[in-house]
Amino acid sequence: MDFAAAHSLQERLAGDVYRGESPETLLLLEHPPVYTIGSGGDAGNVLDSAIEVRRINRGGDVTYHGPGQLVGYPIMDLSQRGRDLQRYLRFLEQVLIDTIADFKVAAFPVAGKTGVWTGRGKIASIGVGVRRWVTMHGFAMNVVNDLIPFSMINPCGMANCPVTSLGAETGARIPMEEVRSHLSARFQELMDIWLPLSTC
Repeated sequence: MDFAAAHSLQERLAGDVYRGESPETLLLLEHPPVYTIGSGGDAGNVLDSAIEVRRINRGGDVTYHGPGQLVGYPIMDLSQRGRDLQRYLRFLEQVLIDTIADFKVAAFPVAGKTGVWTGRGKIASIGVGVRRWVTMHGFAMNVVNDLIPFSMINPCGMANCPVTSLGAETGARIPMEEVRSHLSARFQELMDIWLPLSTC
């Protein structure tokens, strides 16, 4: 899905969730090549603007989206789930770590940084936006995507940051639908543990 169309869809769904007109939703998409920069990010971290660049209303700095990368946009009402943004970020990291572990790859968080790494580099980025406690944006997991565009940026504002993918880690071309299925299951399972609905 085109990034602009996905952003418009998120905006609409976030409004609907806030008004109680739509259930919480997890969008799992792929995008054509695009660099996105968070609202406070440094445009100087894009070293080559041959690919479209969009500044958007999320945290974090610059990242790349492209075919073969699984992008997740949870539209969730945190006012009903504890109002704890840091816990929400740690929840997203755990969903990614557990999904990656399903493919026999060890992944982990790095203290002081948001995202998920393996011993070979960063495998997933996280950048969220929250408006009236309803979440937008989310995460991007490298599955079988081209990693060269990451060399044209300082990923998440970090110079010389190695980047890897599930395919590079396993040496296999893993079907996106299989990753999507595992991630959906992990998300549902961990959501009820990390972010249970309020009972009052």
